[in-house]
Amino acid sequence: MNKLFSTAAVMATALSLAVPAKAQNRPAAPDPQNMAAPFDGDLQRLAEILGSLQYLRGICGAQEGQKWRNEMQALIDAEAPTGERRRQITARFNRGYHGFEQTYRTCTPAADLAIRRYLDEGAKIARDITARYGN
Repeated sequence: MNKLFSTAAVMATALSLAVPAKAQNRPAAPDPQNMAAPFDGDLQRLAEILGSLQYLRGICGAQEGQKWRNEMQALIDAEAPTGERRRQITARFNRGYHGFEQTYRTCTPAADLAIRRYLDEGAKIARDITARYGN
């Protein structure tokens, strides 16, 4: 997916060389880490699912420790190490976690059903992103 950003940077450089600009009117080059990707909505949803799973699997006795938080960190490291994208993705993880934290104190059949549905949805999102945007 980083290939997408490097291609965009090369195109931006080529276009800026093709059209002369006055120094005082030239905007700063965009930071590729803050540029929205076409799959950002899916990444944000995946982050929310990971946050939900981190909380729900913990109260339902999965004994996975920080598994889902670690998956989230890997997602951030790969896609948004800094800037606004990182903030948005992190906020969605926290939204998923705290949303269920406010609703469930113990594992219930509804919590178990939510876990199964989120595992399915998260796997689908990951497959779709990889199939559509993978290198």
